[in-house]
Amino acid sequence: MIGDALDERTTIGPMVSSAHRTRVEGYIAKGKAEGGRVTTGGGRPDGRDVGWFVEPTIFADVDNSATISREEIFGPVLSVIPYADEADAVAIANDSDFGLGGTVWTTDPDRGMAVARRVETGTIGVNTYLPDPVAPYGGVKASGIGRELGPEALGNYQQFKTIYRGA
Repeated sequence: MIGDALDERTTIGPMVSSAHRTRVEGYIAKGKAEGGRVTTGGGRPDGRDVGWFVEPTIFADVDNSATISREEIFGPVLSVIPYADEADAVAIANDSDFGLGGTVWTTDPDRGMAVARRVETGTIGVNTYLPDPVAPYGGVKASGIGRELGPEALGNYQQFKTIYRGA
């Protein structure tokens, strides 16, 4: 349900600001301009005149060269990209400057785990995506450095020093 972020029934809340909504809408327009076909969403939800809402939007007829496939949108926009086989799917996923998070959806969870290990991303889910607040969280490549949460995040607040002492 699209709605108030404080309502437990809500699964899609508003963007953080008007500028953010405008940015996401710009990506949707760019996806259409580059030949992508919107199969779901693509605009502002009906009945949501207050708040910075964008409908969950799914694009088909795009490949990994499309802007919407190559950049971090940080909005409810998804590109469906066909692939030939498992190796091709992993190659498409890894052919990115970014690597914050991802998911693998499959009827074979063991195979999904094997694919997830090959995808270059900071976090990944198999048939779900719900980061654990006590596990390290962060991206790879241009999606950032370091980790938040978990004991690994303490390293962000430490400075190591090596001291040598002679006799």
